[in-house]
Amino acid sequence: MVNGGPVEHGFPHLDTVRAAVTALYRRLSYDTVRTFDTSVLPVDVAFADVDDLHLGAQRVAREMVRHYRLPDARMIVGFREMTHAAHVELAAGPEYFIELNDRFRTHRRDIGAALAHEVMHVYLHRLDLAFAGTRDNEILTDTAAAYLGAGWLLLDAYREDGASSQKLGYLTPEEFGYVLAKRALAFGEDPSVWFTSPQAYTAYTKGLARARQDEREPPLSAAGWAGRRRYARDRRHALEHAGGGERAEAGTAYSFAPGVREPLRVAFPCPVCFQRIRVPVRGRVRARCGLCRTVLECDT
Repeated sequence: MVNGGPVEHGFPHLDTVRAAVTALYRRLSYDTVRTFDTSVLPVDVAFADVDDLHLGAQRVAREMVRHYRLPDARMIVGFREMTHAAHVELAAGPEYFIELNDRFRTHRRDIGAALAHEVMHVYLHRLDLAFAGTRDNEILTDTAAAYLGAGWLLLDAYREDGASSQKLGYLTPEEFGYVLAKRALAFGEDPSVWFTSPQAYTAYTKGLARARQDEREPPLSAAGWAGRRRYARDRRHALEHAGGGERAEAGTAYSFAPGVREPLRVAFPCPVCFQRIRVPVRGRVRARCGLCRTVLECDT
């Protein structure tokens, strides 16, 4: 939790974020991911200053349990002085103890954000889905919370001005915006209408621009002129060196796998789930991602 200190910006963890989205689709399946088509609504996690602190925290925790479909899990929420925003003991269950930073006693509007992250830890623990290393595993948790409909709360908890700053989670604000934009494009849901933080809205628009850029990378038909020109050059080079094995082109997401007897093939990440797709190089083709079922128009 950044509390008054500098906030990191940009997209420094983008590779890990994309790997987390792929891992979600692989572990949950397309059908299960699609069951999270509706996000947690603001009214479900609203927390007024007049509400009882502990009863209100338990109510919001139950909402996260309901949203993540953990009906046999019980969250017991407490508060204490600590460096981080929150902590959860990942035991066998069904009871899980979550501790929230004492700061949330007076910043109750952000309790939902903290619990969105901590209950997601429980969800991933039960799925036995984890990344190696604390940093990457926390990025997985943030990404999963955002992609499955509760992480917009984490971005909305980001506030920054000349005198102070606050941010929850390990992703940068723009990376949260990127994941939320990926979800919005996949589910047709606009989370920006729920933001109360102007800085959160700005970060979301930057993330949305980066997410749309993924849909305009060659060999996708929607690629821009500059990308198409570079792709044609790289394709020509790959054809001239047929038989040399798969080679990735520097600075691009695609790679070619040329063969002497087999036709040239190009591999590139699906712009929705980032699983790599391989198609023959033969002009306009339609490819279907086997993981997220997205149909892609390509010009190979």
